[in-house]
Order: sequence, then C-alpha cells, then structure tokens
Amino acid sequence: MASFDAGAPAIRTRGLQMRYGDNHVLRGIDLEIARGEVLVLLGPNGVGKTTTVEILEGFRAPSAGEVEVLGVNPATADDAWRAQVGIVLQSWRDHAKWRVRELLDYLGDFYAPYSGDVQRPWPIDDLLASVGLSDDADTKVSELSGGRRRRLDVASGLIGRPKLLFMDEPTAGFDPQARRDFHDLLGSLSDVDTTIVMTTHDLDEAEKVASRIVVLADGGIIADGSPDSLRRLKFGKAEVSWFDGVRRVIHATDDPVEFLRGLLADPSAHVEQLEVRRNSLEDVYLTLMARSKEVSAR
Repeated sequence: MASFDAGAPAIRTRGLQMRYGDNHVLRGIDLEIARGEVLVLLGPNGVGKTTTVEILEGFRAPSAGEVEVLGVNPATADDAWRAQVGIVLQSWRDHAKWRVRELLDYLGDFYAPYSGDVQRPWPIDDLLASVGLSDDADTKVSELSGGRRRRLDVASGLIGRPKLLFMDEPTAGFDPQARRDFHDLLGSLSDVDTTIVMTTHDLDEAEKVASRIVVLADGGIIADGSPDSLRRLKFGKAEVSWFDGVRRVIHATDDPVEFLRGLLADPSAHVEQLEVRRNSLEDVYLTLMARSKEVSAR
C-alpha cells in the first residue's frame, strides 16, 4: 500500500453517484473529510447514508465519480489498507459462546502484521476499560445485555487502532451513562487523529459528538458545517421570553441581540426570568427536510 500523506484529506470524493436501476440514490457527492474530524451523516432513511459509507469502506463500487480514502481507491485497496480502517455495523453475528476477551484477542491477531509505528492491536485491558467492559472480560457474548453487546461491537471496530473509523448507529441500545461514556471515548479518539464517520438518527448525539455534520437529501448534500454554524442558519425567528411582573411575554425576532439591547435599556421595562431560544439543530434539520421535499415536488 502506498504511504498516506498526513496532510491530505482522510476522505475525498468527486462527483460520487450511485444508481440502483432507475433509482438515482447519489447524484454527485463532493466531499472532503480532514484527518481527525468527527463527521456525522444525517438524513432520513433511504437518502444514501449507508450507500455512501459502504462506498467509502470499499464494500460497494459507485456508478460514477472518484473516491479516495487514506490515499487510495477503497474498492481496490489491499489488506494493509483495511488494517487501518475500523467498522462498527448496526449489528453483526459472531460466536455467541466466545467470551469477550477471547473474541477481541482473536480479532486483534489480524492486525499484528500491520503494526507500523502504532501499538496494534490495542491492548485488550486498555480497550475494555475504554468501552466500559472491564467487568465483562470473561462473560460470554450471548450473556451480554443489548447495551453491553453494543459496546463490544464498538471495541471490535477499535481493536486495530484504526486511522479511520466508520460507525453505523453506534449507540443504539445504550443507556444514558453508557452513551455519555461513549461520547467521551470519541473525544479521546479524535485527539489522536482518528478520523470518524458516523451515522445516527439522534440529533442530540450528533450535536454533542460531531465536529462537522453533513445532511443528505434527494441524492445530494443540502447542508454541511459544524453544529454551531448549522444552528445559525436563518430558519425562522428567535424567541425572547421574559416575565414582566404580570405575565409571560414571548417576542419573535430576527435579531435577538438588538431586541435585547432595546428591552434592557428601557427604564420602564420589568424583566425577570429572561430566556432566548434560538434555532436548535432539530429545528434546522426539520426545516431542511421540508424544503428538500418542496424542491423535489416541483
């Protein structure tokens, strides 16, 4: 495998298209993902999230366009390239009678020939601690709860210390504490330049973990930016609410800062329990989806 230029994007696509018969799922995706980014793909079912990820993983060849992942075309990549890529599927079958440590140890053996300058595979005890499975090292896979089984899925994707990690709905079935622990783990991975591409339907999760969000609809990218930048899109008005001593007042405005300057400068105004509600990521997402449907219907 050719060496990967650390200064180049981890992923680059140009004019990426995918057709299934008459169904044009992807209509020309141009995307660059920098090393160390945590990118979340959002969009309703059927818009091409899974297809996009499968192309990037090398499991599906596009109908047209160019794809480069870690410096090579994933469709023709060798085993050394695959050893740098971790994958967490929505679900997968394994040997239920195996114990957690045994399974990870078995998977880790595949990465020993490709160690390079990184300690690979990930030391089992350290990995189990990172995903919160230390107490289950000797537990049979079949005896794990759904949430803890999902942690094992994540550990299986991480065992080779991948440069690039793909995750499809990774926290499905997690309880709130497990979800928070997993988000912390993602933060530590991005700190060591692991690039993460993740799909989720959980907008709150996307907002917490993503350095960048790409929204897909109608075969293309309809929004691309950090959670903060997407929330600042001009969709609807902000709401300023306060208690004036008698009742709760709610005022819609395009410029909440300017409105607040005037409100707080008014000596006759009685302002208590002041709140400002801007667009949430959910507001922006739902508006983007509605606009996309309007455009498609024309």
